Amino acid sequence: MGIALFIVSEALFFLGIFWAYYHRVMWIETKLRGHPKALITKLFEETLKVALLMIKGIVTSLEIIGANQWMGNRGSKSDSHISVKEQRVDGFSISSRYCKVYSMCQGNLVIMHNNIKGLFKDNTLQKTYFIRLKLFKPYFYSNTQRSLFSSKPMLPKLNPYYVTGFSDGEGCFYLAVSPNTKYKTGFRVKASFQIGVHIRDLALLEQIKLFFAVGQISKLGPESVQYRVSALEDLRVIVNHFEIFSLITYKKYDYLLFKQALELIAQGKHLTLHGLNQIVSIKASLNSKKISEELKLTFSDIVPTLIPEAIDKKIESLHWLAGFTDGEGCFFIALKKSLQYKLGETVWLRFILTQHVKDKNLLESLIYTLNCGRYIPKSGYGEFIVEKFTDIDKKVIPIFEQFKLHGVKSDNFEDFKKVALMMGNKHHLTRKGLDEIKKIKGKMNKNRKY
Repeated sequence: MGIALFIVSEALFFLGIFWAYYHRVMWIETKLRGHPKALITKLFEETLKVALLMIKGIVTSLEIIGANQWMGNRGSKSDSHISVKEQRVDGFSISSRYCKVYSMCQGNLVIMHNNIKGLFKDNTLQKTYFIRLKLFKPYFYSNTQRSLFSSKPMLPKLNPYYVTGFSDGEGCFYLAVSPNTKYKTGFRVKASFQIGVHIRDLALLEQIKLFFAVGQISKLGPESVQYRVSALEDLRVIVNHFEIFSLITYKKYDYLLFKQALELIAQGKHLTLHGLNQIVSIKASLNSKKISEELKLTFSDIVPTLIPEAIDKKIESLHWLAGFTDGEGCFFIALKKSLQYKLGETVWLRFILTQHVKDKNLLESLIYTLNCGRYIPKSGYGEFIVEKFTDIDKKVIPIFEQFKLHGVKSDNFEDFKKVALMMGNKHHLTRKGLDEIKKIKGKMNKNRKY
């Protein structure tokens, strides 16, 4: 009995020491530029990882750095979250803000805290704070960069312009207005930013989720998945991104309307009949410019909101083109019967970008941006096409070698390059080479298996 009690007392003793040390490590008090104290109050699973790193001596110190130091190094993105609540001088607390752990050069992790007062009153971040966790370099860096908590190589970082380009192709700004008796107005309003893709591009959606460090990925259909951001706090992150890295397709108009609706929601006006009418009016101008029959009956006098003024559709970076191509592009190998060739058929390559007729001007501008290609109008949409071999070989392929694709179309691009190399060496003029090209073509695009 005595031995048993001794063992139990020793176990409780060590448990007490660990519990005390754990709380000393995790309940961090620090000053944030004139504010009394910021206390970490909600602990997610990731915070335990930070505690373990501090216990092991991997994290050696915490340091506050200003926003100006960060803005020159936007390339690194979030790895995990920690929720923070900031105490005001008068004792009232600001709602919890997401902190994001960023990997930076010199072996540092940086926790970013956005303190944005007045949700969408202007287009700039009023205050941003960062907490730097100093690490031992040998632990975090090697010849192949690896995740801090995993032995697997880290995913390549997405360029912000790439994310905007992909959003221009596949993104959607959505407003849901549905009947709900729990609300005084009788309707529930929900805003969300969505990207839906085929399930084979799930890895790309995961990279985008990692880039924004907000939102969720869910299965949308038997062969489709969707990335969705719907929390108002998280939508701030999305808005902040597109304010800096602007959309340039017609989707920019949807974004501007969507932002107007977010401003109303942030001010709580969606809970009033007048505000609800404004949001339904915005919804009537958004995306397909249609509302349900139920909303038409309830809001019979609704006049769609005026579309915002025209925008400058200028490509700021070819990373945008890479993202847009992953969404709306196609690398195509065409085979055509022709008596002009000994083998009775010929091969040519096509790079194609497809978009709604509303973006005709944007696609036509690519002719001057890339110094090649042509625009072909179709029924309700248009295509930018490059099919001259020298343009494919000397202009298109070098662009995507430098400005990387990240979706499954990167595999199609690699096959596209193989065929271009074979054609450059005249292998397509031989039976063996032509048969090899046919095999490559047969495994591309819709025929590719994952």
